[in-house]
Amino acid sequence: MKVFSTKQIAEIDKYTIDNEPISDIGLMERASWQIAKWIFQNVPADKKLAFFAGPGNNGGDALAVARMVGEKNYPVKVYQLSFGKGLKGPPAVNWERLEGQNKAGLYLIHSESDIPKIKKDEIIVDGLFGSGLTRPLSGLPAQVVQQINKSGNEVIAIDIPSGLMGEDNRSNTQESIVKATSTLTLQFPKLSFFFPENEKFVGCWHVLPIGLHPQGIKKTVSDYYTIDKEKVAGTIKTRSKFAHKGSMGHALLVAGSYGKIGAAILASKACLRSGAGLLTTHLPRLGYSIIQVAVPEAMVSIDQSDYIITEFPTLKQFKAVGVGPGLGTKQNTQRVLYHLMEQSTKPLVLDADALNILSEHKHWMEELPENSILTPHPGEFERLVGSFNGPYGRLQGQVSFSKKHRVIIALKGAHTTITTPKGEVYFNTTGNPGMATAGSGDALTGIIVGLLAQGISPLDATLAGVYVHGLAGDIAAKTTSQQALIAGDIINALGSAFLQLNTGLEK
Repeated sequence: MKVFSTKQIAEIDKYTIDNEPISDIGLMERASWQIAKWIFQNVPADKKLAFFAGPGNNGGDALAVARMVGEKNYPVKVYQLSFGKGLKGPPAVNWERLEGQNKAGLYLIHSESDIPKIKKDEIIVDGLFGSGLTRPLSGLPAQVVQQINKSGNEVIAIDIPSGLMGEDNRSNTQESIVKATSTLTLQFPKLSFFFPENEKFVGCWHVLPIGLHPQGIKKTVSDYYTIDKEKVAGTIKTRSKFAHKGSMGHALLVAGSYGKIGAAILASKACLRSGAGLLTTHLPRLGYSIIQVAVPEAMVSIDQSDYIITEFPTLKQFKAVGVGPGLGTKQNTQRVLYHLMEQSTKPLVLDADALNILSEHKHWMEELPENSILTPHPGEFERLVGSFNGPYGRLQGQVSFSKKHRVIIALKGAHTTITTPKGEVYFNTTGNPGMATAGSGDALTGIIVGLLAQGISPLDATLAGVYVHGLAGDIAAKTTSQQALIAGDIINALGSAFLQLNTGLEK
């Protein structure tokens, strides 16, 4: 799915109105019906609903939804924010329809004294302001928002929480943004929904289709996408009847140090579970007997050092190389990373301590093969790339870094963000908070290396690896719970995750 700016969404709306064709009030009616259907499915009919409507189209949606749920005999009150100018266009039409229906209690908010005291048994439906907002709320609108938040009630936001901007909120005032429980976004998620800092405003968001014109969507260019099942399923290779371990790729993992051999084991298991035909894991001598027992399917390359990585095997035989899990940052290991980057002719996968070493020697980035894959968590990212003002600034910094150094970055998080040397951005849609556990990142490294070894392109291996990693976490959490989820559970669920992709792998 493409992710568009709020300006682009408005243009697609207009394209739909002009080319379907459909009237603006007709399109509003269609969108409102999708919201009303969601309410019918998720809110009991005896629940009291308090609608807060603004003067624009977002308010018009709220008025239309209030009429639709009122028709089903939901108890409805509507509070219309008024600036003394009267409503115009579709919002005015929907206000008249509500008056004619004569089922909802209708109230105008002209001043602070008109702001209602919200009752504890009311569910609030926020339709004050939409995604076209360009400056922080202030005055009466801000006071209404603050009253909504003060109530602590469940809040359903229409399209976007009022006060939140669609992309960049660095100049916004957090106290003047509605804190929604659920956000019912129309046709597309907004870019700001993918930032962890905005979770407290957006809550759980749901994309509702409203039938915007397919040609308008197709012709509108975007560098932002979500990763979907169809994209990933088409990436995973169906095995030939005559496939053998040599044809499925030989991977190398350089990982582990004293006290961190477990990271090498987790990455190795994940790599093999992701379909690599052969795996060699290079690790310190002390880890030899451990990995031979824990991962008997892996071959082992033993370092001359008992405790750290000081060398690596010849790279010629390997289709993919991953380095970093449990690596440590000793001086000898730092030299190994430099020479590995210098000698590799293929993209590398760098994680964990490999990234920490790189952050201490940023000029080494010049040695990284093009389309190498970096998988930092937020702390590692900040050490490597720097700190930025707000999540939107961080995203732009990530894009710039990928373009400058010709690398793919998978910044791990609730919506792991993948940026490419071309400036494209992909947001992952699988995974859950239970995956915030030790070793989860090591598993991701192994998955990507395993896919890369099979001849999948670096970008596709990253997109598929991140998606499958999250999907396996979702599958595992259903039986173990998020609370009890550990990295080994994610790896054990990889088979079920690949089966869900329905790529014919198990024929």
